[in-house]
Amino acid sequence: MILEQAILNIKPAQSAVFEQVFVKAQKIISSMKGYVKHDLLKCIEEEDKYLLLVEWETVEDHEIGFRKSNQYREWKQLLHHFYDPFPTVQHYMSVL
Repeated sequence: MILEQAILNIKPAQSAVFEQVFVKAQKIISSMKGYVKHDLLKCIEEEDKYLLLVEWETVEDHEIGFRKSNQYREWKQLLHHFYDPFPTVQHYMSVL
């Protein structure tokens, strides 16, 4: 299992709309090959900040299967305009 992690800084006063749009967007990612599960967490200390965690079977399922798909174009159109700055995505694997 691979854990994708992205800190999402949302433009001021856009969080409520972002959350509504994410409900639609999560249906896209959850339909992809290799997707296991995801969670979107809202920061308590910093308004308009979220943590997106997505579990994939492999890095390639995310980087190639999802990011090079037509579904990713729809995901991008729905969500990318909310981010400021654009998030850095990193992948993690268990060492235990």
